[in-house]
Amino acid sequence: MAYNLDDRLVIGVASSALFDLAESDAYFREHGEEAYRRYQEERIDDALRPGVAFPFTRRLLGLNDLRPDDPLVEVIVLSRNDPNTGLRVMRSIERHKLPMTRAVFTQGRSPHKFIGALSMSLFLSGNGADVVEAIRAGFPAGHVLRSAAEYDEDDPSLVVAFDFDGVLSDDGSERVYEESGIEKYMEHEASHKDEPLAPGPLQPLLKDLNRIQKLEERRKLDDASYEPRLRIALVTARNAPAHERAIHSMREWDVNVNDAFFLGGIEKAKVLEVLRPHIFFDDQTSHLDTAVESIAGVHIPYGVAYEVAAKERVDIAVPAAVAIELADEERAGVGEVEDPERA
Repeated sequence: MAYNLDDRLVIGVASSALFDLAESDAYFREHGEEAYRRYQEERIDDALRPGVAFPFTRRLLGLNDLRPDDPLVEVIVLSRNDPNTGLRVMRSIERHKLPMTRAVFTQGRSPHKFIGALSMSLFLSGNGADVVEAIRAGFPAGHVLRSAAEYDEDDPSLVVAFDFDGVLSDDGSERVYEESGIEKYMEHEASHKDEPLAPGPLQPLLKDLNRIQKLEERRKLDDASYEPRLRIALVTARNAPAHERAIHSMREWDVNVNDAFFLGGIEKAKVLEVLRPHIFFDDQTSHLDTAVESIAGVHIPYGVAYEVAAKERVDIAVPAAVAIELADEERAGVGEVEDPERA
């Protein structure tokens, strides 16, 4: 009988997001592919160090104890590595005791085309070019940025934070802001407050996370001592009166968040440093560059915010996260050249 992915939250994760590949990548760039293969073979039983998305992934998989006979969460490796070099990735997963047994290796090519076939609600990668290709193809994907954040390994709680526009919703409102300015934007949002926005790339992910939260609520009813582990936050630059459209949209989509921060221009990093989400999704790197020292940040290169950043790079210096992502995109072209993701 086929393993059915329906009624599960399926995440695709590249080895560049799950593990710290700085040392491996540096060796590949200095010595080339053949030497790199030998390097990995010699170290096949040396576990790779956890990467930026590791704490999020481990905690998410931990929620499978809510339905142990039929796992709620499936995390699949989706990697540019070839199967031979991918062996170290799979052995590292085993050494770290992550319950992940499925993988796709597409030697030197972007694996994003398999996101839909595997019913994934999210693909995480440290390769910005692969993420851009996935978003352009209509798939939910995020570029995991370099981060110095550390989390308590003994704490099983999981905090997931989302920006709203260009992440949970489409970029319709952001386009009004870019084209007409803040005053016209506020007028537009106030006059359309009861009109829900179209869902954005990560709205299905929020729906899936809400399903898990409902199971936690049931567990709490059966066992008063149970403390729900999954908490979801909205951290947005919207403020009154624009906040109403965000709330109405989520109500119409039948999704919920536990906490909402309508910051109206206050630096998001100040809130994120206190909230400490294990992952935060935003479509603007300016909100992430100042936050990744304390949290795991993921850029969603979607819509008008990404288009504006791409245009600005021609004339001015762009934020560090954008520069890395756009350099990856230029280097990778159509995804058939040397791979910046190596394990």
